[in-house]
Amino acid sequence: MKTKLSMALLTSSLLALSAAAQANVSVNIGAINVNPDNTHSAINENSALGLNPNSNTQLGISVDYAFNQQWFLQLIAATPFSHDIHGAGGLAGNKIANIKHLPPSLVAQYHFLDSSSAFRPFIGVGVNYTTFFDEQPSQALKTVLGTADVEVKLEDSFGFVAQLGANYKIAEKWGLHAMVSVMDIETDSTVYADGAQALTSSVKIDPVVAMFAVKYHF
Repeated sequence: MKTKLSMALLTSSLLALSAAAQANVSVNIGAINVNPDNTHSAINENSALGLNPNSNTQLGISVDYAFNQQWFLQLIAATPFSHDIHGAGGLAGNKIANIKHLPPSLVAQYHFLDSSSAFRPFIGVGVNYTTFFDEQPSQALKTVLGTADVEVKLEDSFGFVAQLGANYKIAEKWGLHAMVSVMDIETDSTVYADGAQALTSSVKIDPVVAMFAVKYHF
């Protein structure tokens, strides 16, 4: 239910933005990579035990709405990201869980140079909302906890986004889009064993997000 609601909200936002004014809208479709911070998050405040998510690449879709020649609003979406959460410190070498998330972001951008320029760099700041779902504990975690009845839960989160990138126009309606963003994504994680709380951690994903895409101007 949570996944369907998240996808519905993303779809509704994209449709609403596209319908606002087609002449001012462009769409970017390509590969988007989420590369989490490589410092581990402590478990139960024990710095010797930690968690560390891996990187993942998915299909990225973003919609740009131009208010004028310089100011744009960008909505960033993607197919769900999937991360293996590996142990760190004393848990190194063990896969703890697999999680999925959607991190839609809304970014205000300032574009440099004149709109007639083929190459236009930009900077942006915005907000990110990340929803986690389909958290799957590993067999190794079940073995460590001594039970098959294990649940992993991650809280949704809000955070800030800082972005820089560039667009390159190659034809009247076609172009290339590249961007790199730093996102503030931190979530509280709780592991339950036999219905009782067993482990807690504040998982810092804080990824660098990179996207390279084809741009189409309506």
